[in-house]
Amino acid sequence: MALSSSRSSFFLLHQRFLMRAVPVFNSLPRRFTAKSSNPKVTVLRSISIQNHSSSPPPLPTSAMPSPATDNGGGYRWKPMCLYYTQGKCTKMDDPAHLQVFNHDCSEEFRLSEGELQREHKPQKFDYLLVFDLEGKVEILEFPVLLIDTRTMSVVDLFHRFVRPTAMSEQRVDEYIENKYGKFGVDRVWHDTALPFVEVVQQFEDWLIQHCLWEKKQNGSLNRAAFVTCGNWDVKTQVPKQCVVSKMKLPPYFNEWINLKDVYLNFYNPKQEARGMRTMMEQLKMPMLGSHHLGIDDTRNIARIVLRMLADGAVIPVTAWRDGGSSESVNFLYKNRIR
Repeated sequence: MALSSSRSSFFLLHQRFLMRAVPVFNSLPRRFTAKSSNPKVTVLRSISIQNHSSSPPPLPTSAMPSPATDNGGGYRWKPMCLYYTQGKCTKMDDPAHLQVFNHDCSEEFRLSEGELQREHKPQKFDYLLVFDLEGKVEILEFPVLLIDTRTMSVVDLFHRFVRPTAMSEQRVDEYIENKYGKFGVDRVWHDTALPFVEVVQQFEDWLIQHCLWEKKQNGSLNRAAFVTCGNWDVKTQVPKQCVVSKMKLPPYFNEWINLKDVYLNFYNPKQEARGMRTMMEQLKMPMLGSHHLGIDDTRNIARIVLRMLADGAVIPVTAWRDGGSSESVNFLYKNRIR
């Protein structure tokens, strides 16, 4: 299918996304109170950690304003143009297209003046790479949002759809129709998806562009760390995909931050937040976009990260591989989501 034709289909299918910008909460949880004692922290290696979770701010009792309506006087949330995130949008001069789809990854994440004026804790990392994979058999989507912890802003994104290499074309078509057809983005996936090896190469070029990684060093990130909603993405799925793709596990995937564990030890909620949706409900933050569309989940996780930074959370590495082994993983917190 020609690119312009496929984008037209994508345009029509995505108009319904605008209706999701104002979510409804049927029931909002009661206010949480902090526990009287600090959570137990196990320091398994020499890293500097400031534990500020003994007196975290209380979780809110009323819904937070939605960035769909309160950012900078009239800003309204819009779905990302997924051709744009792949670097293939040719409608940047089309006013109708620009009115419906977002082409700026930073606007929706701007914090309020009050949040920016709070006293923020020093962070070990200048940058956080918010990362949320999609695809249980093979990776189908590889979205990353780059947060500057000093300015508490999103400065860039990297987003690629990933084409499986160990599945038949028929199985891939069925898989994508089942996964992305319900979102209306199966066509853009077919138009843009690349093999995992190529995606990693492009991602490394993007890291180099932002001075976050150099091949000649030991392969670890420079002043940055991955943030995931759970351990599965980096602990399990990336190594599994590397085996399928017949490539070595990049060493920058040897440590990561599980936001669930940081959230648990910072806010000490009475009810464990075992996923993104629960964290957002407890923080009274509306979930925007489509759940399990990777780029939208990554955007929502980034909003949680920024909220926690504004509330004074210190966000350390919570898990790392022992000697680079994909099987042996150490965890920072004893009090963690299992």
